[in-house]
Amino acid sequence: MYRLEMENGYYLFKLKDLLNAKHISINKLCRDTNTDFKVIKRIMSGELLRFDIIVLARLCDYLNCGLTDILEYYPNQK
Repeated sequence: MYRLEMENGYYLFKLKDLLNAKHISINKLCRDTNTDFKVIKRIMSGELLRFDIIVLARLCDYLNCGLTDILEYYPNQK
């Protein structure tokens, strides 16, 4: 799990833990979903400039999970 702090909260990127739990390698995920390795690594490390909803939907379909199993956003408590 990778936590990315933002001005108003933080993101948790959970793809790595999900892949480990399902015993799926990054290479297998890339091949089976036709997704570039660099894109998967960016999702895992939080090095994204924007979210690609097509890629996220493809990953959710393949992994049989919801979006919050891959990433979550938590706003700061006020």
